[in-house]
Amino acid sequence: MQLSIVVPVYMSASCLPELAHRVREDVGRHFDTYELILVNDDSPDESWGVIVQLTRKYDFITGINLRRNFGQDNAIMAGFNVARGEVIVVMDDDLQHDPSDISMLYERIQNGFDAVYAWFDSKQQAFWKNLGSWFNDRFAIMALGKPKHIYMSPFKAIRREVVDEVIKYGGPYPYVDGLIFTVTSNITQVPATHHRRFAGRGHYNLLRSIAVWLKLATGFSVIPLRMATFLGGLISLFSFSLAFYFIIEAVALKREPAGWASVIVAILFIGGIELIGIGAVGEYIGRIFMTQNQRPQFTVKEVLRGIEPRTAPTAAAGASVRPTSQST
Repeated sequence: MQLSIVVPVYMSASCLPELAHRVREDVGRHFDTYELILVNDDSPDESWGVIVQLTRKYDFITGINLRRNFGQDNAIMAGFNVARGEVIVVMDDDLQHDPSDISMLYERIQNGFDAVYAWFDSKQQAFWKNLGSWFNDRFAIMALGKPKHIYMSPFKAIRREVVDEVIKYGGPYPYVDGLIFTVTSNITQVPATHHRRFAGRGHYNLLRSIAVWLKLATGFSVIPLRMATFLGGLISLFSFSLAFYFIIEAVALKREPAGWASVIVAILFIGGIELIGIGAVGEYIGRIFMTQNQRPQFTVKEVLRGIEPRTAPTAAAGASVRPTSQST
């Protein structure tokens, strides 16, 4: 199979029919064999019901229903484990990524690259999301050695061999971009257009964004621990300097340091820094504990594959396969 398109789905029931239609029109024009894998991340709306209907209408659609909400990267990993294409494309479910750009990503892969990211000159999303993307990008340069000119877009194409290496990761907190940069440095990007969401509203809030950043920060670097060490050393140096100043003030000027407010502020400040350091260590230990406890990366409730021939995509129902729960 030439191409697999993996789409994590959450609260996008109204977007999926149009997504399937555009994939058939735009991707089907350039590829003989392809598949669209829709991974329902336990969405509370009617997303799974829509996916079931789409597998009955289109033979190129595979639906994966996860038993609970595992998060976007975990859902992508579930799709990777099912994908059969020589090239795997990852895109969002809300049509902010245009299926017509897939052929361009695929072509760059055929030019010898292992991964190709879509680069957006401007993005149709909230300012805080753009700011968060910028911060995450700068941090990835330090943590992953990511080239400065590469933008880690959620819209990307990956060579089969790279995906096979990525899915070897068995931890419960995968970060797909981090795994890609760990596997290969043969990466490029191509310009693409970022569109407005087709319907509804996004549900990727600030807390989810912080959770994704923590996967990068604690899964691929020790920078948070080094930052805590650096802050501790800086504060210690400041406290010794301040103590020396107070001694000189008391001995030379015969003047006692005044005010309890400064003491309280200093105690609270140092206590806050200590809690940050403890929290960073705790985050690492907690993730180690979850990994050693073999917490599943994802569990699959149901897989549906469209089986109708493409000459008659709306004739009959799709097949249902119910695998045992799986984790990687």
